[in-house]
Amino acid sequence: MHHDHRGPELPPARGPVSAAVTAYLRGTGPLPRAEDVGGATAYGDDLQLALYLCYELHYRGFAGVAAQREWDPDLLRVRSALEHRFLSALRADTPGHDSLDDALAALLVEPVHGTGVSHYLRDEGELWQLREYAAQRSLYHLKEADPHAWVLPRLWGRAKAAMAAVEFDEWGGGRAERVHARLFADLMADLDLDTAYGRYLDAASAEVLATVNLMSLFGLHRELRGALVGHFAAVEITSSPGSRRLAEALRRTGAGPAARFFYDEHVEADAVHEQVVRHDVIGGLLAEEPHLAADVAFGMDATGYLEDRLGARLLADWRAGRSSLRTPLAARTTGVS
Repeated sequence: MHHDHRGPELPPARGPVSAAVTAYLRGTGPLPRAEDVGGATAYGDDLQLALYLCYELHYRGFAGVAAQREWDPDLLRVRSALEHRFLSALRADTPGHDSLDDALAALLVEPVHGTGVSHYLRDEGELWQLREYAAQRSLYHLKEADPHAWVLPRLWGRAKAAMAAVEFDEWGGGRAERVHARLFADLMADLDLDTAYGRYLDAASAEVLATVNLMSLFGLHRELRGALVGHFAAVEITSSPGSRRLAEALRRTGAGPAARFFYDEHVEADAVHEQVVRHDVIGGLLAEEPHLAADVAFGMDATGYLEDRLGARLLADWRAGRSSLRTPLAARTTGVS
């Protein structure tokens, strides 16, 4: 499979803030005004897309956008204002646990009668809904584990060693064909989706942009290293049972072997990762910096809050028989082009 290593095209804007950021990146207009940023809805399409555009400059960037824009001081000031709106809303809105132990305990309990997206897809989801789910999640999974790598230079000792060990697995254990982002591209190909990096940015909802932006927000700020470890723990602890349900959904709907393999792989890998993250990443971090316990708990709780918002959006759309995407997918074809 050939992979295009250029960044994706800039997507259409979703409001005045993202329009101004896009114009600035193209060199055709000024950055957004402070009042436009201040008036944007924290979890809305406009702010989340603008923030995503700023963050993507630290990953692969965009076609036609100069690499130097990554550290453009004027753009960084706008990004800081966008981050302030987002983080302030999260701190105000996230239902928090009283302690890190309570936050961890909530993650470790699997509900007997779950009602989330993976339960829905396993029990009654249709193939078109699984394709939409994969398209939305591709914004993260095609750069899987990359946002969490920002924390490595901010850790030391046991936490750094354990974090690096888990990331090494995520990146294929030294084998390019086993890199999880590559496995997800294979899943997408099995579902007749375009595997190009960033291809579905325009189609993705604000709710899914927020889940990816959260990782970049935590990852790009050293002061939020505890929150990123909490996010990482939340992802790894909940991944194994959720992946099992998604693998079952793909089997039931007749998806191909590569699609099933991605989630089967996560059932096994993340059951091991969960133990390492709890005991050595979190344990190692707090042995060195016990004052970060509240930040770790916030990272877990904020992750759950945004995932719940995304789940509610997906299920509301699907139960109403409508697409969860802003732009519809091409009709399923008989083969992969």
